[in-house]
Amino acid sequence: MDIGTIAGLVIAVVAMLVSAVMGGGDLVALIDVPSIIIVFGGTLGAIIICYPLGNVFKLHKVVLKTVLHKPLNPAELIKDIVKFAEVARREGILALENHVKDMRDPFLVRGIKMAVDGTDPELIKTILDTEVETSIERHINAKKILDTIGRMAPAFGMIGTLMGLVFMLGSMDDPSKIGPGMAVALLTTLYGALIANCCTGPLAEKLVARDGEEVLIKNLVIAGVMSIQSGDNPRIVESKLLTYLPPGVRRDFEQAAQAA
Repeated sequence: MDIGTIAGLVIAVVAMLVSAVMGGGDLVALIDVPSIIIVFGGTLGAIIICYPLGNVFKLHKVVLKTVLHKPLNPAELIKDIVKFAEVARREGILALENHVKDMRDPFLVRGIKMAVDGTDPELIKTILDTEVETSIERHINAKKILDTIGRMAPAFGMIGTLMGLVFMLGSMDDPSKIGPGMAVALLTTLYGALIANCCTGPLAEKLVARDGEEVLIKNLVIAGVMSIQSGDNPRIVESKLLTYLPPGVRRDFEQAAQAA
């Protein structure tokens, strides 16, 4: 589970609630059912118009990935791949079949199984590259939907505000209704802004970050599997994989390896 995403969301919500209370506001006054229906219902309808239903209904699975999924540590993955390269070098690549249960990454398992089965190297790379491209495309589509929600929600908030102003101006003969009417009209804008800036916007950016992490891991796996299948020396495998790490992380990895 990604604590950062949850902590950030909690901090944002708590900060707004605390500021409202400290300012002497009534939190109950921030709840208005018609405004909620306009913003959430209108945004949902627009999203269903923009994208296929299947993509919309699967959006929550990708979004949950930004919160619940914790990617593997690249340095730890490199250690595992080098260990498997040592086994393949010492006992033969077929021996890796007995180590599949020790592999923590399903993508690595698929690659190693194909290598053990003697699949052509070009075919293995093509299959694994295709899976990476599919994953990227899936994340891009999810980000597009989140970005669209981030645009639509404030727009429907403004629509709700305009509707509220129209209704308010229609009751100008009663000055006591102007203040409450204006407050309710502005709530729709508030809801739209909250959805865009506290939810969909940050989640879309986190999804981009998660996609980058996942692509890095999968590229590491592909390079590792191809090196193992070609019979490279474990030290060569390690050197190849370390090129995927930033210089600082690579330096820490090498220092830790020397200390061990």
